Amino acid sequence: MSESAKWYVVHTYSGYENAVKTSIEKFVTGRGMEDMILRIEVPMETVTEVTDSGATKEVERKVFPGYVLIKMVMTDDTWHLVRNVRGVTGFVTSGSTKPTPLTEDEVIQLGVEKREIVVGYKVGDTVRIMDGPLTSFSGIVEELDVEKNRVRVTVSMFGRETPVDLELDQVEFSTD
Repeated sequence: MSESAKWYVVHTYSGYENAVKTSIEKFVTGRGMEDMILRIEVPMETVTEVTDSGATKEVERKVFPGYVLIKMVMTDDTWHLVRNVRGVTGFVTSGSTKPTPLTEDEVIQLGVEKREIVVGYKVGDTVRIMDGPLTSFSGIVEELDVEKNRVRVTVSMFGRETPVDLELDQVEFSTD
C-alpha cells in the first residue's frame, strides 16, 4: 500500500504546525493507520540571528510557516482524518478540489527526502563535466560536499584555472 504514498502539503493556522503534526500522529497511531500516513514533517532550518546587543545566536525556524508536509496514501479516510484535525485549514491544491501531491523533483528540492547519490570520484580526481555550459570540459575536484549535493571543480579555460561549482551528478570520473 505504501508504494502509492505521496507527499501532500497541508495548510494550517500559523503557529499550529507542530500541534497539527502531533495530533495527526496520535490519530494515526490510535486508528492503526501507520501504513496509510507514513511521515509528517514541519521543515525547519537553523539560522543565525543577530540580537539588538550585537550578539549572534542560532535559532530553529520553520521553512514554510503555516504548512505541514505529509507522506500518505490519499483515501477518503486519510483525507478526513487530516482535514478534521484542529488547526488544519485544508490541503494545497492546484485549482481543483482534489489535493495535489508534490512531484518527485519538488520533494527533493524541499529536502524532505534525500536522494542518495553515489559519487565515484574524490578530491584530487580528474572528472569530466557531463551537463551545463561546460559540458565535455575536464577538471580537478577541489571540494566535495555530498550533504549539499555540490562539487567544486577547477577547469582550465583560456590558459586560466577557473573554479566551477556544480551538482554531484553533473560530473563523472574521467579515465583520461
